[in-house]
Amino acid sequence: MGASHPFCDLPDRSLEMPLKRDAFTPPEISMVTSHKVSCNGGGGALGHPKVWYEMGDEDFVECKYCDRRFVLIGGREDPSRPK
Repeated sequence: MGASHPFCDLPDRSLEMPLKRDAFTPPEISMVTSHKVSCNGGGGALGHPKVWYEMGDEDFVECKYCDRRFVLIGGREDPSRPK
């Protein structure tokens, strides 16, 4: 299995974000294979407490601490999914 992403317990499949951001662009998008994800903001002094999120009926969820967006691979919000 590939390397684990530093902010969650799932494989690293992050997308690069555009250099120019606006108020609505999440700081980072992590592509995931499960509706249940965890985030710790990177751990250490710069992180936040580990929290778990469940997407429910949605195909994405955002961390309430660091705004990282977790997007389900193949879901409606997957940017690589054909329109």
